[in-house]
Parts: sequence; C-alpha cells; structure tokens
Amino acid sequence: MNKTMVIKKFPKPILKPHHPIPTPTPTPLSTSLPTTSTQLSTLTHLLKTHLKPHFTPKDLIFFIKKHLHHHPSLSHLDFHLFSYAASLDCFRHDHTTFQYMAHSLVASHRLHSLTQLIHYIATNPCPCQDGIFSCSRNEPIFRLCVSSFCRAGMFSDALYVFDVMKKMIDGKVSVDLYNVVIHGFFKFGKFDEAVEFYGRMGRERVRPNVVTFNIMISGFCRNGKFDLALGLFREMKDEGCVPNVISFNTLVRGFFREGKVEEAIGMAHEMIEMGCEISCVTCEILVDGLCREARVMDACDLLMDFSEKGVLPRGFDCCGLVERLCDKGEVLRAMELVDELWKEGHSPSLIACTTMIEGLRRIRDVGKAAVFMEMMLKNGIVPDSVTFNCLLEDMCDVRRVLEANKLRLLASSKGLDLDGITYRILVSGYSREGRRKDGEALVNEMLDKDFIPDIATYNNLMNLLSKSASTVNR
Repeated sequence: MNKTMVIKKFPKPILKPHHPIPTPTPTPLSTSLPTTSTQLSTLTHLLKTHLKPHFTPKDLIFFIKKHLHHHPSLSHLDFHLFSYAASLDCFRHDHTTFQYMAHSLVASHRLHSLTQLIHYIATNPCPCQDGIFSCSRNEPIFRLCVSSFCRAGMFSDALYVFDVMKKMIDGKVSVDLYNVVIHGFFKFGKFDEAVEFYGRMGRERVRPNVVTFNIMISGFCRNGKFDLALGLFREMKDEGCVPNVISFNTLVRGFFREGKVEEAIGMAHEMIEMGCEISCVTCEILVDGLCREARVMDACDLLMDFSEKGVLPRGFDCCGLVERLCDKGEVLRAMELVDELWKEGHSPSLIACTTMIEGLRRIRDVGKAAVFMEMMLKNGIVPDSVTFNCLLEDMCDVRRVLEANKLRLLASSKGLDLDGITYRILVSGYSREGRRKDGEALVNEMLDKDFIPDIATYNNLMNLLSKSASTVNR
C-alpha cells in the first residue's frame, strides 16, 4: 500500500480549510556593532589585542569563548561579530562557526537571530563541501533550529528552516524532524496544522514510524477525536508498524476518558497477546481508570491476573490500590493482593507496607499486622518509628508484649532507629502483664542508651513496674 492511500484512509472531514503558515522574510546580516562607546572601545581593544588580522574560523571561536563571553556587557555581541567577520574579504565561515553560533543563540534564547543565521548558511555554503549542497555537518544545525523554534511556538520560522534544510541536504529529511514539527503543533493546540503536516509527509513520501503514529494518536485523543485515533492505530498495524507500549497506553487512557472501561481492559489484553510488555505506567492507567469508575475490586483482580500470567512489570507500586481498598474497608482483600504480588517476586514499597499496617490496625487485626511487620523486616523493609511504635502499643494493649519485644529486637537488627517511646511502650506493657523483671531489664537498657533523662523519669518507670500484680517473676 503506498503512502497516498494511507492518507486517504482517514475519516473525513478531519481538517478545516487550511491556511499555510507564512514563512518569515530573513533580514541580511548586519555588519554594524550596536554598542555604546564604552562597549565599542572595549571590543576594539580586545580585537586588536587577541585577534590577528587574517584570523581563521578557529581563531574566531576561540576569541569569542575566551574573551567575549567573559564580559557580560559584550557576550551578546557574538552574533554581531559573526556578521562582521562575514563581511571581510579575507574570512569565510565554515561549519564550525555555524554550529557554534547556532548553539550560542539557542542557549541564550536569541531565537530572533536564528533565521538570519540559516539564511546566511543557505546563501553561503560551507567551503568544505564541494558542489551546490551544504556541508553534511550542517544538518544538526537545521535540526537544532527547527526543534528550538517548535518548542517556542515560532512555527513560521520552524517551517522556513525546515524548507531550507529540505532544499539543501542530500536525500529526504529524517522522519524524526517531521515528528518534532507535528508534536510542536499539537503541543500548542494547532490541530489542523499538525494533521496537515502529517499529510505533507505522505505527499513527500516520508514513511511515518511508531513515534509519528504515537504523536498523532495522542493528538487525536487530546482533541476529542478518539475514533480517528483508534482508526489510525488499526491502520498503523496494517502498515506493518508495530505499536509499542506508548501506543497502547495512549489508547487505554483514551478509552477510559470516553467511558469505555471494557474496551480499555480489552486493549490491555490485546497488548499482552501482541507480546508488548506492560509497563508500570500501563498498570497505573488501568488501576486509576477502574478506581475512578468505582471498580476497585476489578482493578485488584486485574493486577492479580497480570501477576499470575507473569506480565506484571517489576517495580510496579500497588500502594495506590492498597490505599483505596483499605479506605473502602477491603483490608483483607488488600492483604491478599500484597501477598500474591509478593509471592510472585513483586516486593511492595515502604509506603504500600505502611498503608497495609495502618489498614490492619484500623480493623484491629493486630495479629496479622504483627505478622506482616515481621515479614517486612525480614525482607529488609524498615518502617518509620511512628508506625512501628503504634503497632507495638496495639500489641501491648492485647497483652502480646513478649511478641512485641521480639519484634523490637528484629527491627533493631534491621537498622530501625528505636527511641525512648519504644521502650516506654514495652515497659508499660510488661507492667500490665505483671512481668516486673523483664520490665526492669528493659529500664536498665534504657539507661545504657541514655533514654532516661533524669532520676524522676527512672523512679516513675520503676514505680510502674513495682505496682504490677506479678506472680510470674517473683
């Protein structure tokens, strides 16, 4: 199938009457130096001192770097010096000065002078290139200028440089540069111009690649033309251009935006069938889309299905889904999800684990929370001291102080920085369970760690233990 046929397959109409963007009329290089008398005096002195009369392009660049750019009041005159050098009979610019000047203008946001530079390059080919074509080493300059103009929304200048490049280089302009222009149009809300420029690719027989299709699909989706995006996706596959994860993610997000939840899930399964790896972004789009439709349990089932099939990406953080499940009271379901993913090698993040602990504490399932905390620590996931202390206090409240102390020892061995609050919680727990000697040993450990600031605090702790009705440690 030829490219013309591809363009005709678009549903009509997709364009308003097109009005071409006017291209600027470049002004010739100015050889005058617009300076104050002080600047002119300083510049003249520098030129006489550091730049010999018959200087080369290499000498000019060295002078600008070494001397001109060290003067804040003169650095902006580099392009005027470039223009002045161009007027000298004994000097001729080459690709090195072209490249340096282009990068300097872009870096300093002086895009208004870029068009003049390109006009000069077009009318004064590089001396190292034989024939009528420009030096191949000037092509990066054209690309830089087009990209810079597109980022700034200066599309008339971008198209002028694009057309100059198209006339001067050997062969076709790279599809990547077409992509830059199309993306720029979409970014600035110029939908019709973007589609028209895509059509120009077909007329100029430049074959679009996967990036081109992705830009177009995203542009269609963002402009409320999802049917066109979907049609372009199918056309993309017909043309033998294999969709990638960005293609699928864009359409999955588009389906959710259109309220087509089942189609979004179906697109994810199609992605798997085509052998395209699901990314963390894919999972985030699916989870967020399903949760927005109040289908949190379906999101949970989908992730577990991905995990069982071995397609869930490494590094995916299920924290958001765990939080939503806990908020809806489905704490045990969240626990099941985390256990399944963990079993398949998908370790949860610290935030997901902390959320899980808080959820279990909320439903007062201290036993499961303690077991989960132990599993966290054994796998090197160390919680913050606040979460840890809250769990220890819950364990002491249900008379599980011995287990709480074992958890303290495990946490300490894994690098958790315990504080005085941790010890006070455990001392209080020992007191309530009548374990005076265990509590006293802990108080002595607090002394060793300087967790007891004064004698009054020590006496309060010992009095608390002495009042315990213990028969266990007598």
